[in-house]
Amino acid sequence: MNILTMKIMTACPGKTALFSAGQAGFIIKSQSGQLLGIDLYLSDCVEQLEGHIGFKRLLPRLLTPDDAVFDCLIATHPHWDHFDFDAVPELMANGRTRLFASVECESLVKDLRMTNDRITYVKPGDVCECGDFRLRFVNCDHGTGAPDAVGVIAEVDGRRVYEAGDTCLRLDRAEEILSSGGLDVMLAPINGAFGNMNEEDCARLAAALRPKLTIPCHYGMFASHGGNPGEFVEQMNAICPQLAYTIMAQGEAIIL
Repeated sequence: MNILTMKIMTACPGKTALFSAGQAGFIIKSQSGQLLGIDLYLSDCVEQLEGHIGFKRLLPRLLTPDDAVFDCLIATHPHWDHFDFDAVPELMANGRTRLFASVECESLVKDLRMTNDRITYVKPGDVCECGDFRLRFVNCDHGTGAPDAVGVIAEVDGRRVYEAGDTCLRLDRAEEILSSGGLDVMLAPINGAFGNMNEEDCARLAAALRPKLTIPCHYGMFASHGGNPGEFVEQMNAICPQLAYTIMAQGEAIIL
């Protein structure tokens, strides 16, 4: 059993925990111990499928698909670092895990011949229940490369965790994001490439949404992606110094 698996299995029983899995991947553990995985990248498939050293995995694999059984998984769009072409079939092989994926992911599911009643294709406005988790899918803007990409607000144990998905800055959608209440946590990209927000954009979104805690993601995994957490710190301190933020190391856990 690896270190991250041990953390997930033993983390503060009776409390809600958030784990960073690297890139844009996060795991939420409910108070009762149920697990939600969002955009988990657990393999090396991106470099293999892209055939480019710029997509070589630079962060270690701390979790393998058979290390933990997830109650639900989310793939916000079909890019391979969000819908892991190698890992998703293994994560779903237990006969229990449910997958909520953007509608564009259906072609990948068909390529993998994964047809079962535990897969739900989602679009902005959809609300889904999965055990302890209530999932509200919202708009994001990842450009023409993934026009049906979604963000998600996961409600669990009285907390709201917003995963922005891969998106550019869209302050005009703040009202939609906040329509069901304030946010406890915002997880958002800072890599500034492939149509995503950069460090300043993330700080500006935090200023608009005012989550209790902002956590940047989507940096450090690939040389081609960019993203500087130090610059994010500077932008948060300049734009919204009154708001809390943290930088999570891969494998780190925090209690919500």
